[in-house]
Amino acid sequence: MKMIVVILFGFFLTCVCADGVADVVLSCTLVEEGMGGGTSLTRTPATLILRDVPVPSDESLETLTPFVPTSIPDPDAILLEVKVSSPEIPNAHLLLHADCNEQEVMCEMSRYSPHGSQESPASTYFMVSLDVEGVEFGTSLILQTLVVEKDQSTLIQNKLGLPLSRSGTILSEVIFLVYSHMKSVSAPLRGNVILDCGFKQQEIPLAQEVAVEWRLQHRGKGWKVLEMKTRLDEAEGSAVVHAERVGSSMDASQIAGEGNVSVILTKLKVLDEGTYICTVSIGLFHAQQVIQLQVIQPPHVSLSEEKLVLNTKSSQMLSCYCANYYPLDAQMEWLSLSPADTEPTVLPDQGSLSSHRQHGDGTYSLSSHLSVASTVSPGTIITCRVSHPALQAPLSVSLVVESPEPGSYWWILGFLVVTLLFFYQVMS
Repeated sequence: MKMIVVILFGFFLTCVCADGVADVVLSCTLVEEGMGGGTSLTRTPATLILRDVPVPSDESLETLTPFVPTSIPDPDAILLEVKVSSPEIPNAHLLLHADCNEQEVMCEMSRYSPHGSQESPASTYFMVSLDVEGVEFGTSLILQTLVVEKDQSTLIQNKLGLPLSRSGTILSEVIFLVYSHMKSVSAPLRGNVILDCGFKQQEIPLAQEVAVEWRLQHRGKGWKVLEMKTRLDEAEGSAVVHAERVGSSMDASQIAGEGNVSVILTKLKVLDEGTYICTVSIGLFHAQQVIQLQVIQPPHVSLSEEKLVLNTKSSQMLSCYCANYYPLDAQMEWLSLSPADTEPTVLPDQGSLSSHRQHGDGTYSLSSHLSVASTVSPGTIITCRVSHPALQAPLSVSLVVESPEPGSYWWILGFLVVTLLFFYQVMS
């Protein structure tokens, strides 16, 4: 079947409506697969109109600019009008001012064929994926075109072959959506995490059974984490769960009551990192959300010496150990603060770095070795500073170069002489 894709970018208009709702209008591009297939694409300007987007109670409707359709409908223009009041799109109000906040909105749309059905000529389905740059907003919508009463004056959209309303739009409504309040999340190694995912459908259910599948993809491989099937009428004992990842779970009661299909992962390992795909299927329809999980572990940083007494005859080796961190991106540097300075400076000679060592739990270790010259001033503070994604700020460990103890050589020599005299007298 010929694929039609629409990609929407962040040009906005907002239309004022009554009762605390507004219409969001996005300038977009209709992208179709080329006649020869493959990677060739054709692009056509299009417009998406989201009707009845709820406006927050503290929002002034006077700041929203009305949208007025053209007085003469154009059969070449692609204007897709979508009613989103039931079911509502979670956090759809973020679309109202994305343009003012210089946030790009990306939406991909493609024709959708319900699984195992013969598509009725009276209805056409589209799948739309909406994301807003810089905020935790993502949703996949399944749209169904509405029946338009045709007469001799009814226009047909030239490219899509669909009847237009009197205002020149293709009328549709949201019948099913899957959303997430997170695009990516970081969680500590051996900790727990909740990956957010939910769904909504029309008041008249599309079906009484819902199936949820969570999959993980990482480095070209994919595997199932958990799947669950349950009834939406909250029938006792209807949930069937198959967890392939030990320590993964879902709450069947929240699926039926709230449409919450979030998964809980406990005792995270490095192998749990990757792209998680939440797929919800109801009746003939299914939609997905994608969440990136990054496992993190901050490093433990230490020095090879607790104190360093200056050796005036030769240099000494000082090592800094950065241990058991994840991911791999760790940076180490040496700094020095002499008694005459007020701010530490990065040492020009950063010594030598070992190679990264990976442990059985997937974490890494690294060490840096610095040669402390014999000319260093006593009282100098030497610092090893480590930067890592799991740290909110660089982690530092320091020591002070101490002066050699005065007269220590003669004190030791005197002790040896006294000891020898004592043994001489005893033997005599």
